[in-house]
Amino acid sequence: MSWKIWALKKSIWVYHVNVGACNNCDIEILELLTPRYDIERFGMVLVGSPRHADALVVTGICTHQAVPRLQEVYRQTAKPCVVFCIGTCANDRGIFKAGYGSPTPADEAIRAVDPRAIIAYVPGCPPKPEAMIAGVVKALAAL
Repeated sequence: MSWKIWALKKSIWVYHVNVGACNNCDIEILELLTPRYDIERFGMVLVGSPRHADALVVTGICTHQAVPRLQEVYRQTAKPCVVFCIGTCANDRGIFKAGYGSPTPADEAIRAVDPRAIIAYVPGCPPKPEAMIAGVVKALAAL
């Protein structure tokens, strides 16, 4: 196991990317930072720049305008970078699957840049904070 993956398991710095969400998932993600859930006890910290991030948290459907921006943010992260697709919209576009404004799910936009990207899915509309914590723990255990 490389030192980067070992460090990633111990303290993960996260950059949040909203690519067209209704903000329900964003509210649940912000609830993780409150003292009730205290995600920082697991070493997770939200950072303000993708260059400092070990993981991306992606919420919402990828609109035509958001796809190149999401790809650019992924290029700026240090590798290996774990991408967490939070919510039904980020996973498979949810109710917007047949819409003209959402050309691709978030994971396909990332895989166009890096086919070996590590992507974890947390389903739900919106997923509960407990589900997000469980998804992150399972994804990090699988590394």
